Amino acid sequence: MSKEIIFLNPVFTHNIWGGTRLKDDFHYPVEGDDIGECWGVSAHPNGDDTIAAGTYKGMKLSELWDKHPELFGNTGLDRFPLLIKIIDAKADLSIQVHPNDAYAKEHENGSLGKTECWYIVDCKEDSALVVGHNAKTREELKDMVENGRWNDFIREIPVKKGDFIQIDPGTVHAIKGGIMILETQQNSDITYRVYDYDRLSNGVPRELHIKQSLEVITVPAKSVENSILHTQAKPDEVQRLISCNYYSVYRIDVADKLSFKQDHPFLIMSVLDGEGTLNGTSLKKGDHLILPNDYGTVELSGSMQIIASSL
Repeated sequence: MSKEIIFLNPVFTHNIWGGTRLKDDFHYPVEGDDIGECWGVSAHPNGDDTIAAGTYKGMKLSELWDKHPELFGNTGLDRFPLLIKIIDAKADLSIQVHPNDAYAKEHENGSLGKTECWYIVDCKEDSALVVGHNAKTREELKDMVENGRWNDFIREIPVKKGDFIQIDPGTVHAIKGGIMILETQQNSDITYRVYDYDRLSNGVPRELHIKQSLEVITVPAKSVENSILHTQAKPDEVQRLISCNYYSVYRIDVADKLSFKQDHPFLIMSVLDGEGTLNGTSLKKGDHLILPNDYGTVELSGSMQIIASSL
């Protein structure tokens, strides 16, 4: 017998740059016009999902990870390793950077660093993201940041729906307004703000982290050509977008039927569009789920777009 599918109830965040598409497009039960993030698969203390149904209904994902490591392949890791978000940027996010594991462990109370990647779910025509920067040396970086030479510093690259971007630690980045992404990342909530457009939150500027940013930003930045992958649908195929030390990410476009073996320690799946079934269980846009270790054969049918990930 196949093991149970683990469906999750997401956690939502309200952000000054958030909008209403998570409520309007995905029909999540959350109120407000500033909904920035859906933490679709998360065991982080700042947003710990609950199991939605079945044997483990009502249990937190972090608790399930601790009490039933066999469901996740007995990895031996001290915490659930990944965090999956859908992000709706109504306005520009701050210019930011994340540390690696070594820096975060030393400076952020033993936290993991933050390697992440973005799949663009939707965006306007002529959209762009901030990925990388234009400083050639550490001296130039320091001068640009400390003297507010933001037009010289910030590097924007054009993007379209279906593009995929890997954001390694040390990469300066920002999501621009009008873009919706699915983010796969390490289980970490450490972000250093370099610049926030002098915006006010509750009447005061949000905290910046200039010292930490200057210490962790990679100089020079990775080239534009090596920063982005243009993907397109391959009906009824599983296409791998990336494999790195922290995760592998896959795009699955179901047009009719598709089957494969779940041979990962566990497999996370987020349905971004459409509806269908997984081994006879109904799936719809907005569902987030985990297929446990040794789940067996996965049979998908219907018309759906899914982003999946694992270790």
